[in-house]
Amino acid sequence: MTKTTTAAATTPAPRRRQGAAAAPAVPAVPAVAAAPRAPESPRERQREAKRNAVLQAAAQLFNERGFHATSLDDIAARLNVTKPTLYYYVKNKDEILLQCVGQGLAMMLEGIDASRAAGGQAVDQLITCMQVYARIVTQDFGMCLIRVGDEQLPPEARRELRRLKSAVDQEFRRLVAEGVAEGSLAPCDPKMTAFVIAGALSWIGRWYQPGGQYTPEQVAAQCIGTLMGGVVRRVDGTGMAQAPQPARVHASVVASESSAYAEPVRKRRAVSSGKASIKVNGKNS
Repeated sequence: MTKTTTAAATTPAPRRRQGAAAAPAVPAVPAVAAAPRAPESPRERQREAKRNAVLQAAAQLFNERGFHATSLDDIAARLNVTKPTLYYYVKNKDEILLQCVGQGLAMMLEGIDASRAAGGQAVDQLITCMQVYARIVTQDFGMCLIRVGDEQLPPEARRELRRLKSAVDQEFRRLVAEGVAEGSLAPCDPKMTAFVIAGALSWIGRWYQPGGQYTPEQVAAQCIGTLMGGVVRRVDGTGMAQAPQPARVHASVVASESSAYAEPVRKRRAVSSGKASIKVNGKNS
Protein backbone atom coordinates (compact mmCIF):
# COMPACT_ATOMS: atom_id res chain seq x y z
CA MET A 1 0.00 0.00 0.00
CA THR A 2 1.40 3.40 -0.88
CA LYS A 3 1.97 6.01 1.77
CA THR A 4 -0.46 8.88 1.99
CA THR A 5 0.02 12.36 3.36
CA THR A 6 -2.34 13.69 6.01
CA ALA A 7 -3.59 17.23 6.21
CA ALA A 8 -1.47 19.76 8.06
CA ALA A 9 -2.52 20.99 11.46
CA THR A 10 -1.57 24.17 13.20
CA THR A 11 -0.17 24.38 16.73
CA PRO A 12 -3.05 24.90 19.18
CA ALA A 13 -3.34 27.29 22.11
CA PRO A 14 -2.49 25.75 25.50
CA ARG A 15 -6.14 25.55 26.62
CA ARG A 16 -8.50 23.15 24.97
CA ARG A 17 -12.20 22.55 24.92
CA GLN A 18 -13.55 20.42 27.72
CA GLY A 19 -14.62 16.84 27.22
CA ALA A 20 -13.01 13.73 25.85
CA ALA A 21 -10.33 14.33 23.26
CA ALA A 22 -10.02 12.37 20.07
CA ALA A 23 -6.53 11.64 18.76
CA PRO A 24 -4.86 14.81 17.44
CA ALA A 25 -4.36 15.31 13.73
CA VAL A 26 -0.93 14.64 12.24
CA PRO A 27 1.03 17.92 12.17
CA ALA A 28 3.05 18.95 9.11
CA VAL A 29 5.62 20.53 11.44
CA PRO A 30 6.43 19.44 15.00
CA ALA A 31 3.50 20.37 17.23
CA VAL A 32 1.94 18.89 20.32
CA ALA A 33 -1.61 17.67 20.87
CA ALA A 34 -3.31 19.50 18.05
CA ALA A 35 -7.04 19.63 18.61
CA PRO A 36 -8.68 17.63 15.83
CA ARG A 37 -11.70 18.64 13.85
CA ALA A 38 -14.61 16.25 14.08
CA PRO A 39 -14.62 13.67 11.27
CA GLU A 40 -17.21 14.70 8.69
CA SER A 41 -18.12 11.32 7.25
CA PRO A 42 -18.40 7.70 8.39
CA ARG A 43 -15.29 6.93 6.35
CA GLU A 44 -13.31 9.64 8.13
CA ARG A 45 -14.56 8.47 11.51
CA GLN A 46 -13.52 4.93 10.68
CA ARG A 47 -10.07 6.07 9.61
CA GLU A 48 -9.68 8.13 12.79
CA ALA A 49 -10.67 5.13 14.92
CA LYS A 50 -8.06 2.99 13.19
CA ARG A 51 -5.46 5.69 13.60
CA ASN A 52 -6.29 5.85 17.31
CA ALA A 53 -5.75 2.08 17.49
CA VAL A 54 -2.27 2.55 16.02
CA LEU A 55 -1.42 5.18 18.64
CA GLN A 56 -2.89 3.07 21.45
CA ALA A 57 -0.88 -0.01 20.50
CA ALA A 58 2.28 2.05 20.08
CA ALA A 59 1.87 3.68 23.48
CA GLN A 60 1.49 0.26 25.09
CA LEU A 61 4.66 -1.02 23.45
CA PHE A 62 6.64 2.11 24.28
CA ASN A 63 5.59 1.67 27.91
CA GLU A 64 6.42 -2.04 27.95
CA ARG A 65 9.69 -2.09 25.99
CA GLY A 66 10.87 1.50 25.67
CA PHE A 67 10.85 3.74 22.62
CA HIS A 68 14.13 2.59 21.07
CA ALA A 69 13.37 -1.09 21.59
CA THR A 70 10.03 -0.80 19.76
CA SER A 71 9.90 -0.94 15.97
CA LEU A 72 7.13 -0.29 13.48
CA ASP A 73 7.15 -4.04 12.85
CA ASP A 74 6.34 -4.58 16.54
CA ILE A 75 3.44 -2.13 16.36
CA ALA A 76 2.10 -3.77 13.21
CA ALA A 77 2.35 -7.22 14.82
CA ARG A 78 0.45 -6.01 17.91
CA LEU A 79 -2.36 -4.86 15.59
CA ASN A 80 -2.28 -7.92 13.32
CA VAL A 81 -1.55 -5.84 10.24
CA THR A 82 1.36 -5.40 7.86
CA LYS A 83 3.94 -2.68 8.33
CA PRO A 84 2.98 -0.85 5.06
CA THR A 85 -0.55 -0.49 6.45
CA LEU A 86 0.77 1.72 9.25
CA TYR A 87 2.00 4.30 6.75
CA TYR A 88 -1.58 5.01 5.79
CA TYR A 89 -2.11 6.43 9.29
CA VAL A 90 1.31 7.72 10.41
CA LYS A 91 4.58 8.80 8.80
CA ASN A 92 7.15 7.30 11.15
CA LYS A 93 7.86 6.24 14.72
CA ASP A 94 8.90 9.74 15.82
CA GLU A 95 5.52 11.08 14.78
CA ILE A 96 3.77 8.30 16.67
CA LEU A 97 5.62 9.22 19.86
CA LEU A 98 4.79 12.89 19.36
CA GLN A 99 1.11 12.11 19.05
CA CYS A 100 1.11 9.72 22.01
CA VAL A 101 2.70 12.13 24.47
CA GLY A 102 0.61 14.98 23.07
CA GLN A 103 -2.52 12.94 23.68
CA GLY A 104 -1.54 12.29 27.29
CA LEU A 105 -0.83 15.96 27.92
CA ALA A 106 -4.09 17.05 26.27
CA MET A 107 -5.99 14.73 28.61
CA MET A 108 -4.28 16.32 31.62
CA LEU A 109 -5.06 19.87 30.49
CA GLU A 110 -8.68 19.00 29.83
CA GLY A 111 -8.99 17.37 33.25
CA ILE A 112 -7.66 20.53 34.86
CA ASP A 113 -10.14 22.63 32.89
CA ALA A 114 -12.95 20.37 34.11
CA SER A 115 -11.87 20.68 37.75
CA ARG A 116 -11.86 24.46 37.45
CA ALA A 117 -15.32 24.45 35.88
CA ALA A 118 -16.64 22.32 38.77
CA GLY A 119 -15.97 25.22 41.13
CA GLY A 120 -15.72 24.98 44.89
CA GLN A 121 -12.89 25.91 47.20
CA ALA A 122 -9.32 25.87 45.94
CA VAL A 123 -8.57 22.76 48.00
CA ASP A 124 -11.47 20.93 46.35
CA GLN A 125 -10.22 21.90 42.90
CA LEU A 126 -6.68 20.90 43.82
CA ILE A 127 -7.75 17.45 45.00
CA THR A 128 -9.81 16.96 41.86
CA CYS A 129 -6.84 17.96 39.68
CA MET A 130 -4.69 15.47 41.55
CA GLN A 131 -7.33 12.76 41.12
CA VAL A 132 -7.53 13.30 37.36
CA TYR A 133 -3.75 13.54 37.00
CA ALA A 134 -3.18 10.32 38.95
CA ARG A 135 -5.75 8.45 36.87
CA ILE A 136 -4.30 9.62 33.55
CA VAL A 137 -0.76 8.47 34.33
CA THR A 138 -2.09 4.93 34.83
CA GLN A 139 -3.45 4.91 31.25
CA ASP A 140 -1.54 4.28 28.04
CA PHE A 141 -1.04 7.82 26.77
CA GLY A 142 -0.42 9.38 30.17
CA MET A 143 1.97 6.57 31.08
CA CYS A 144 3.80 7.11 27.79
CA LEU A 145 4.16 10.81 28.60
CA ILE A 146 5.81 9.93 31.92
CA ARG A 147 7.86 6.86 30.95
CA VAL A 148 9.15 7.97 27.56
CA GLY A 149 9.13 11.70 28.19
CA ASP A 150 10.13 14.30 25.64
CA GLU A 151 13.83 13.58 25.21
CA GLN A 152 13.22 11.66 21.98
CA LEU A 153 11.22 14.45 20.34
CA PRO A 154 12.58 17.00 17.83
CA PRO A 155 13.71 20.27 19.48
CA GLU A 156 10.69 22.33 18.36
CA ALA A 157 8.19 19.76 19.55
CA ARG A 158 10.14 19.31 22.79
CA ARG A 159 9.93 23.05 23.52
CA GLU A 160 6.20 23.11 22.84
CA LEU A 161 5.56 20.07 25.01
CA ARG A 162 7.52 21.57 27.90
CA ARG A 163 5.59 24.82 27.52
CA LEU A 164 2.33 22.95 27.89
CA LYS A 165 3.69 20.95 30.82
CA SER A 166 4.40 24.29 32.43
CA ALA A 167 0.69 25.10 32.19
CA VAL A 168 -0.03 22.07 34.39
CA ASP A 169 2.62 23.18 36.89
CA GLN A 170 1.29 26.74 37.01
CA GLU A 171 -2.23 25.47 37.70
CA PHE A 172 -1.03 23.40 40.66
CA ARG A 173 0.87 26.44 41.97
CA ARG A 174 -2.20 28.67 41.62
CA LEU A 175 -4.45 26.24 43.47
CA VAL A 176 -1.92 25.72 46.26
CA ALA A 177 -1.51 29.48 46.71
CA GLU A 178 -5.29 30.00 46.76
CA GLY A 179 -5.69 27.14 49.22
CA VAL A 180 -3.19 28.77 51.57
CA ALA A 181 -4.97 32.11 51.19
CA GLU A 182 -8.38 30.62 51.99
CA GLY A 183 -6.96 28.75 54.99
CA SER A 184 -7.67 25.24 53.74
CA LEU A 185 -3.97 24.46 53.22
CA ALA A 186 -1.06 24.98 55.61
CA PRO A 187 1.32 27.84 54.73
CA CYS A 188 3.89 26.64 52.21
CA ASP A 189 5.89 27.60 49.14
CA PRO A 190 3.44 27.04 46.23
CA LYS A 191 6.26 26.39 43.75
CA MET A 192 7.94 23.69 45.82
CA THR A 193 4.62 22.16 46.84
CA ALA A 194 3.48 21.98 43.22
CA PHE A 195 6.75 20.25 42.32
CA VAL A 196 6.23 17.69 45.08
CA ILE A 197 2.63 17.00 44.03
CA ALA A 198 3.36 16.63 40.32
CA GLY A 199 6.52 14.65 40.97
CA ALA A 200 4.82 12.18 43.29
CA LEU A 201 1.81 11.67 41.03
CA SER A 202 3.93 11.43 37.88
CA TRP A 203 5.99 8.65 39.40
CA ILE A 204 2.86 6.50 39.56
CA GLY A 205 3.21 6.22 35.78
CA ARG A 206 6.66 4.66 36.28
CA TRP A 207 5.77 1.89 38.68
CA TYR A 208 2.09 1.22 38.12
CA GLN A 209 1.27 -2.10 36.45
CA PRO A 210 -2.26 -2.85 35.17
CA GLY A 211 -3.72 -5.92 36.83
CA GLY A 212 -1.65 -5.45 39.97
CA GLN A 213 -2.73 -5.44 43.59
CA TYR A 214 -4.41 -2.03 43.44
CA THR A 215 -6.86 -0.54 40.97
CA PRO A 216 -6.11 2.90 39.48
CA GLU A 217 -8.76 4.39 41.80
CA GLN A 218 -7.13 2.83 44.85
CA VAL A 219 -3.69 4.02 43.79
CA ALA A 220 -4.95 7.56 43.29
CA ALA A 221 -6.83 7.61 46.60
CA GLN A 222 -3.89 6.36 48.66
CA CYS A 223 -1.32 8.62 47.03
CA ILE A 224 -3.51 11.70 47.28
CA GLY A 225 -4.41 10.84 50.86
CA THR A 226 -0.72 10.65 51.76
CA LEU A 227 0.08 13.92 50.00
CA MET A 228 -2.79 15.78 51.63
CA GLY A 229 -2.57 14.21 55.10
CA GLY A 230 1.11 13.42 55.45
CA VAL A 231 2.56 10.43 57.26
CA VAL A 232 3.14 11.90 60.73
CA ARG A 233 0.41 10.98 63.22
CA ARG A 234 -1.13 14.08 64.74
CA VAL A 235 -3.01 14.46 68.01
CA ASP A 236 -5.48 17.10 69.11
CA GLY A 237 -5.53 19.01 72.38
CA THR A 238 -7.03 16.08 74.26
CA GLY A 239 -4.29 13.71 73.16
CA MET A 240 -6.58 11.86 70.77
CA ALA A 241 -5.21 10.92 67.36
CA GLN A 242 -6.69 12.84 64.46
CA ALA A 243 -7.89 10.78 61.53
CA PRO A 244 -6.69 12.02 58.13
CA GLN A 245 -9.30 13.77 56.05
CA PRO A 246 -10.45 11.82 52.98
CA ALA A 247 -9.83 13.30 49.58
CA ARG A 248 -12.81 15.22 48.25
CA VAL A 249 -13.64 15.02 44.57
CA HIS A 250 -16.39 16.87 42.72
CA ALA A 251 -19.05 14.44 41.51
CA SER A 252 -19.39 16.33 38.21
CA VAL A 253 -15.72 15.86 37.46
CA VAL A 254 -15.84 12.17 38.39
CA ALA A 255 -18.71 11.69 35.94
CA SER A 256 -16.86 13.62 33.25
CA GLU A 257 -13.69 11.66 33.90
CA SER A 258 -15.48 8.34 33.69
CA SER A 259 -16.94 9.08 30.28
CA ALA A 260 -13.78 10.73 28.95
CA TYR A 261 -11.39 7.94 29.84
CA ALA A 262 -13.51 4.80 29.73
CA GLU A 263 -13.09 4.47 25.97
CA PRO A 264 -9.25 4.45 26.06
CA VAL A 265 -9.43 1.75 28.75
CA ARG A 266 -11.75 -0.38 26.59
CA LYS A 267 -9.43 0.05 23.62
CA ARG A 268 -6.41 -0.96 25.71
CA ARG A 269 -8.14 -4.12 26.86
CA ALA A 270 -9.16 -5.00 23.32
CA VAL A 271 -5.63 -4.53 22.00
CA SER A 272 -4.10 -6.43 24.91
CA SER A 273 -6.41 -9.38 24.30
CA GLY A 274 -5.38 -9.57 20.66
CA LYS A 275 -8.84 -8.66 19.37
CA ALA A 276 -7.93 -5.29 17.91
CA SER A 277 -6.89 -5.15 14.28
CA ILE A 278 -6.95 -2.66 11.46
CA LYS A 279 -9.00 -3.80 8.52
CA VAL A 280 -8.61 -2.37 5.04
CA ASN A 281 -11.25 -3.19 2.44
CA GLY A 282 -12.82 -5.61 4.88
CA LYS A 283 -9.65 -7.66 5.38
CA ASN A 284 -6.79 -7.63 7.82
CA SER A 285 -3.74 -6.11 6.15
